[in-house]
Amino acid sequence: MKNLKTTAAEMVKAARTRIEEIETSDLIGMVQDPNIVIVDIRDIRERQRNGAIPGSVHAPRGMIEFWVDPDSPYFKEVFGQADKKYVFHCASGWRSALTVATLQDMGFEAAHLKEGFSTWAEKGGPVEKIEKK
Repeated sequence: MKNLKTTAAEMVKAARTRIEEIETSDLIGMVQDPNIVIVDIRDIRERQRNGAIPGSVHAPRGMIEFWVDPDSPYFKEVFGQADKKYVFHCASGWRSALTVATLQDMGFEAAHLKEGFSTWAEKGGPVEKIEKK
């Protein structure tokens, strides 16, 4: 196999140096804040298997750039709320770090859950069951 110029781990490390990372315990304290929009970028199967943060918006990783771009035919109004703080999360914080770095490059301000959903329940975060559709 051909060597890569940059590994995925190096990309995540670089992203984390320039984005806002939120600790699990801090986001647990923000769950009821109406000014916070928690965005879950995990695959639907991950959500069904492990549950989700109540009230979180599900936005599949592959559509994020299109859903936040008001000029895109795929734009979602939930991302057009200028007065909200957006916090993205995945399972372990890798995908969300890359996502937030990309969104910042686009001019969309956001933060991410540093450890992802992996420590959410064990640190006392509420979890809702997601049913298969």
